[in-house]
Amino acid sequence: MILGRARPRPLAVNAAAASLAVAVALAACTGGDPAARQPSTAGAPPSSGAAPRVPSAPTPAPAVAGAPAALTALVERLYSGAELGRSATAATRKALEGRRPGGAAIPTGAEAKVGSWFGTPVAVVTAGEDVTLAVGPAWRLVGGWWPSLGVAAAVTGGGPRWVLAVGSDARRGQPLERSRADTLQVIGVDGKGGGGVMGIARDLWVPLSTGGKGKINSAMPVGGPEGQLATVRAATGLPIEGYAVIGFAGFIQLVDDQGGLKIVVPQTVDASHAHLVIQKGAQTLSGKEALAYARERKTLPDGDLGRSRHQGEVLLAAAVQAKLAGPGAIPAALTSFSKVGASDLSAEEMLTFAAALHRVNPTKVGRDVAGGPFGWAGSQSIVVLGDQARRLFASFDDGNLS
Repeated sequence: MILGRARPRPLAVNAAAASLAVAVALAACTGGDPAARQPSTAGAPPSSGAAPRVPSAPTPAPAVAGAPAALTALVERLYSGAELGRSATAATRKALEGRRPGGAAIPTGAEAKVGSWFGTPVAVVTAGEDVTLAVGPAWRLVGGWWPSLGVAAAVTGGGPRWVLAVGSDARRGQPLERSRADTLQVIGVDGKGGGGVMGIARDLWVPLSTGGKGKINSAMPVGGPEGQLATVRAATGLPIEGYAVIGFAGFIQLVDDQGGLKIVVPQTVDASHAHLVIQKGAQTLSGKEALAYARERKTLPDGDLGRSRHQGEVLLAAAVQAKLAGPGAIPAALTSFSKVGASDLSAEEMLTFAAALHRVNPTKVGRDVAGGPFGWAGSQSIVVLGDQARRLFASFDDGNLS
């Protein structure tokens, strides 16, 4: 989420299919069957007694299952203790300076999951409790954690960090990035295992980056997601890295691609706009049901504030589900989002942020909604930006709301 990024490109088909490293070493030759050393014909010159050395079959070099050859080679350099140079970020190199390589060049059972973030290959390599984060196509280590190498600290972009999640109100045929923001949620991590999800009431009355004052969600139709991000940054005072935008249809597809959303619904909700009833209790919601739960406001006693609270619950449930799936599920999730959403985050930023979310302790994640009293601006019903919201913004400056 940072300045000076190019606009996202259409998703390219990820050609980084699984491949194995080429065998590079021959096993040491051994003496064969003694009978094979006997003279083959009578009258042949006497044997010198030295056994001819018979080369054995090549032994394949260890490989990372599911990884392209170049990624396997990079992982081998990581575990062998070799100098990483420009093939790793500065933060990753620093964390690995004191690593203690083990016996194997590549740990047994190392496995790569490869995906794509708007055309850029991303990979998560797991080996026991070790996790390595890499970005292609010229593979580069961008983070991870390696207890087997004696590396205590995880590299996930540091902290605090924040990302703006935007749900676009775009309907069929309307531009995703030029419609009003139906959902505004700031997701934070403190880099120490904690985090927060802060909803922003879409009717919050604030100065707009596009000029004048208005409801906070009205910045996107004029200024696009960049204008929406600038407006939220100014209102909250938080240096939010960037945005991720998704529409209704994309949200449904994304949830369904992940097998539904496992969530505990605190109270039964009559999602009147979608003609659905979301029952109280633990359940798995389909994409359509999850969207209905996240968008309902008319039947809620606190209207838009209640809806923003539900949206935070959906995000937290998704984060818990992703944590349970393990870091190897990250590339597939990023690939799915790339097909239906938009973002100004680089592959490195998104991969490390997703990994940081994976490492968050759910008991150290707070949730709140930046709201305020209801008021009027001319004929418009608005939410007034007041002390409650300002206190919440200030409390989130460490990336943690717990």
